[in-house]
Amino acid sequence: MSRDEPAGQPAPVEPPTAGRRTPEGLTRPVNAPEVRPTSGRRNTAAAVRFEPAVPHQPTAAAPRDAVAVPEVPTESPTAATSDPTYVSRETPTREEDDPPLAMEAMRAVQILNPSGEVTMPRPDRTRVMCVANQKGGVGKTTTTVNLAVALALHGNRVLVVDLDPQGNASTGLNVPHHTGVPDVYDCLINSVPLSEVAQAVEGIPNLWCVPATIDLAGAEIELVSVVARESRLDRAITAYPGQFDYVFIDCPPSLGLLTVNALVAAQEVLIPIQCEYYALEGLNQLINNINLVRQHLNPKLDVSTILLTMYDRRTRLADAVEQDVRNHFGDKVLQAVIPRNVRVSEAPSYGQSVMTYDPGSRGATSYFEAAQEIAERGVKEPVGRNA
Repeated sequence: MSRDEPAGQPAPVEPPTAGRRTPEGLTRPVNAPEVRPTSGRRNTAAAVRFEPAVPHQPTAAAPRDAVAVPEVPTESPTAATSDPTYVSRETPTREEDDPPLAMEAMRAVQILNPSGEVTMPRPDRTRVMCVANQKGGVGKTTTTVNLAVALALHGNRVLVVDLDPQGNASTGLNVPHHTGVPDVYDCLINSVPLSEVAQAVEGIPNLWCVPATIDLAGAEIELVSVVARESRLDRAITAYPGQFDYVFIDCPPSLGLLTVNALVAAQEVLIPIQCEYYALEGLNQLINNINLVRQHLNPKLDVSTILLTMYDRRTRLADAVEQDVRNHFGDKVLQAVIPRNVRVSEAPSYGQSVMTYDPGSRGATSYFEAAQEIAERGVKEPVGRNA
């Protein structure tokens, strides 16, 4: 635009010519871009590339892309920061600050109780608990073994009676139960004292186990002709010279004479319930049989404890089963729930319970909480049984 032209008027378009004279006296093509003189202008890219890094002095006209960095005010000490007891909300707690391995180690020490102190209350009298459910695979043996180990590790004297011909409880406690070993069959059929059959569990103080061999499979038929066949186990436990805090009887998945013997010998029934529909379907039949035994053979028998096992929090079915069981049995259902945990299934293959195999796992923690809850309930409501 010429200086003499009024402002706001567009510059006239010159007609194309064959060539234009440049200030240097050269002719350039019509469509070639005009090369303006660079005097007085600075090539920023070239300057950055070739000029040495010299700190620039601040100027009044700041570049458009420059971002002003606000100054951080110096925080003056206040009453909150000067108080030694003040803890900021952003300060992580001990649970959040500790790494997962440290938390797992803390749980392991709590469960194993290396000091041997009595951290779970001992009942005033012996509590004989029958772990029964005619449905198989609900966790009867796993519950018996882990609860017994948890109570024994925390100062209680515990006896486990393996009344299942499969002998899984004996395997879980690493007790020999091959053919020829004195077992519970000798107590039921041959009236051998229980003290001659019980074996101390290696590595677990205050824990004994009465093993079961394959001979127990024929006890159902042989007991038919025996006098007082329903109370054979009860007399054997009563005649034991030692004093136990807990006696757990692991029942077979049936409602035959072996289970009846366990129900007659016990005063409490612990029913593990798998969080599936089939577990609820057969529960009514078990309750009816318990009521029959209470009416005719053992009036002191009571369903005292319900334990939910194999709980899968990812499914709605598990929540529905839990709500149904809690609505029906009320306070008899333990607050502790046993989740599905692979460590619980791996432990028997090593001849251990999950309490000693992986004490920091979720399965061990859940069984520890269940055992503690059972122990506290026994102190609040002592069970009447002759010492």
